[in-house]
Amino acid sequence: MARFTGKKAKETPGLNMGSMSDIIFMLLFFFMTITTMRESSLYVSIKVPKATETIKLQKKSLVSYINVGTPMVGEMQKKYGTESRIQLNDQISEVSDIPMFVESEISARVEADRPFVTFSIKADKDTKMGLISDIKQELRNSGAFKIFYNAAKGERK
Repeated sequence: MARFTGKKAKETPGLNMGSMSDIIFMLLFFFMTITTMRESSLYVSIKVPKATETIKLQKKSLVSYINVGTPMVGEMQKKYGTESRIQLNDQISEVSDIPMFVESEISARVEADRPFVTFSIKADKDTKMGLISDIKQELRNSGAFKIFYNAAKGERK
């Protein structure tokens, strides 16, 4: 016959922390693979105009952006004023800097992709058309003939 003993205090088993590091590293690798790094910081504020006829780009990796708008409020406005400015990569530039920008962007690509490099003018809706025409003219003079304008999809009236 079995003997019955009094109730003993049961201890809760400890947590197994061995798999915790595996889970943390899996999450880390997951977020590293799905996150895209921002190429440049935006120093100008842009309210994109609306358009009724828009086309989505196929290869965004072949696009170089030219941002045009008023400098951000604060230090940038104190330094550059409130008129529309051109931002090429991470710096405020002038129209005369565009040929050097085009050359550096094209030469940074693989030889096979160079003919397909496209320049996107992302301009504020209040930017004067004279500045946009000057940018287009400099792009043409530099041999950059693939140009498009960024716009948000709008509704037809």
